[in-house]
Amino acid sequence: MPRIIVAECKQEVSTFNPVPSRYDDFRVARGPAVFNYHRAVREEVGGALSVFDSANDVESVPAYATSSNTSGGVLAAESFDRLSGDFLSSLAEAGPVDAAYFSLHGAMQAENESDPEGYLLQEARRILGEEIPFVVSLDIHGILTDRMLQHSDAVVPYHTYPHVDFFETGARAATLLLKILAGQARPVTARVRIPVLARGDEMITETGSISECIRMAKDIEASDVGLSAGVMWGNPFTDVPELRTNSFAVTNGGEVAAKAHAIELGNCFWKHHEKMQVPLTSLEDAVRQATEISSGTVVMMDAADATSSGASGDSNAILREVIRQGYRGRILVPIVDPNAVAAAFAAGVGATIRTTVGGAHDPTRYEPLTVEARVRSLSDGKFRSESFGWHWDSGNTAVIEADNATLVLGTAPVSLFDRSWFYANGQDPRHFDLVVVKSPHCEPHMFADWCAKLINVDAPGATSANLRSLGHTTCARPIFPLDENVDFHPVADVFRRP
Repeated sequence: MPRIIVAECKQEVSTFNPVPSRYDDFRVARGPAVFNYHRAVREEVGGALSVFDSANDVESVPAYATSSNTSGGVLAAESFDRLSGDFLSSLAEAGPVDAAYFSLHGAMQAENESDPEGYLLQEARRILGEEIPFVVSLDIHGILTDRMLQHSDAVVPYHTYPHVDFFETGARAATLLLKILAGQARPVTARVRIPVLARGDEMITETGSISECIRMAKDIEASDVGLSAGVMWGNPFTDVPELRTNSFAVTNGGEVAAKAHAIELGNCFWKHHEKMQVPLTSLEDAVRQATEISSGTVVMMDAADATSSGASGDSNAILREVIRQGYRGRILVPIVDPNAVAAAFAAGVGATIRTTVGGAHDPTRYEPLTVEARVRSLSDGKFRSESFGWHWDSGNTAVIEADNATLVLGTAPVSLFDRSWFYANGQDPRHFDLVVVKSPHCEPHMFADWCAKLINVDAPGATSANLRSLGHTTCARPIFPLDENVDFHPVADVFRRP
């Protein structure tokens, strides 16, 4: 009976977040606890297990699973050394195996390693051997490096953004791995480098221009020779040497077909690339527009401080501008600020406090703002996400009310791509005139389908869609939109395991 080892390591970072990620920011499971956790949640490993469990003639071997509680800054060197050491030692302790499935992200970065996923796969090869097949699932925002492709037999990406196909992606990866084990597939991968950093509504896979590429990738996978395909546009905030967009195709033994499909996908993406940026509204104009809305909720998308993309979560930029312009509607704002939370806890519910909010982690971008506020509620910050039921923890959390602004203050950042942090702290966005949403995109029913107006705001932050404002220094140049007159001449590089 073939033994398939299963391991996970996932994090997305922003190089421009000054706060380093650390080991304690990760959920960690070892051995049987890996499967106990993943059989209860619909993530990639759970999808893979659903396939392996139904096969009956394979043995799944749990090794190690770690995923950051949310995205963040570059991972501290000692933390990456500890995580990677534990990850790799778990592979060595598993004994001989016949195949490996890895659930990775693709947009990690550590102080001492610009390609953590590539490093893990390289070292996994050293431990597990050159002969056994590796199949890797990746986020569509992953950065597809040469080293990742050299040490894996095939990669399988998400096909959705906003991401809703975690489980399905793991199942696709596991199905492909079983085909390889059965001798029914001999993967060949062709990859095309596309000099683009992409952001914006055109990247929404259901409605944006990228949908043409996704449909094409799915058609390739459904063809007689197709095994996996996709366009991965990377996380534009992870400033590493191989940051860019990549198209790729994995076919069954056919190099010519793989190259043709990868180039076809690359040309499809390039056709739309100039649209793949976000039209942004200045802070001043955004607040001015909000004052013109007489009824309903105005949603201000502050993607520049999106914790799910790697930002620090402590922006007060929109709140400061709202106060400056004298906006009088009811405002709901999420902010990460441990000191303000501590002040609220020290005072207690019902007390009035004078504290600063914002700029707790990134004071260069956000000057702390002094407010006088009443403490509305206090909690331990433990809740489950609205979208997937995942367990999240924002640490001690306080809701304070400063004049017409209700502030949800957390000790630690959590992802804000849905409404769960608001709901967990007793706040319904529909009851406010203006809501700050720190995410580039949410599923439409969260806000877009019901709000009176949605504004993408050009605010400062480590994950700003105004990519030229960030200061990339490491990624290959020229690249759109950081540079002018960028050309694209598709060339397919081929990767095939011995």
